[in-house]
Amino acid sequence: MRQIVLLRGINIGPRNRIAMPALRGALTDAGFEDVQTYVQSGNVVLSSDLTSDKLARKCETLIADEFGLDIDVVVRTRKELAAVVRRNPLGDVADNPKRYQVSFLEKKPPAALVKKLEQYASASEQLVAHGRELYAWHPDGVARSKLWARLASRELGIKATARNWTTVTTLLELADG
Repeated sequence: MRQIVLLRGINIGPRNRIAMPALRGALTDAGFEDVQTYVQSGNVVLSSDLTSDKLARKCETLIADEFGLDIDVVVRTRKELAAVVRRNPLGDVADNPKRYQVSFLEKKPPAALVKKLEQYASASEQLVAHGRELYAWHPDGVARSKLWARLASRELGIKATARNWTTVTTLLELADG
């Protein structure tokens, strides 16, 4: 089964550095097949029969053992990622895929958390929660966005990592390839 493995917070600045060829090699050596990476920010497409949760835990352990890093990992199956792309709740307004983010969460956020996050959105930003994904449109960018600061922080209390729309759709293409 094709699965998408998303690593949180790697290769951003000088910390948590993992070379993608080394990551591909470690995953291949661990028995995963058809391992591909996309850009340097911890996007992996591979084949595995493990459940998404077991795959995430195995990847976290492998990264800790091989690279000495404590990295959160969130996994989606190809089918789940296709549903994320098909849903695209902000597609009518999000006209710049680099400013359209999807946060992939380990579990569905409580309604109270979503309501709290919505309060951080500026007048031009939009947030839509659906299952284990939070779709966020940041038309003015993320640099000064209070919403983005909360989405990117560990304050969520749920393992999560975000990708822009270009990355999301490219990962689906890789999974289909």
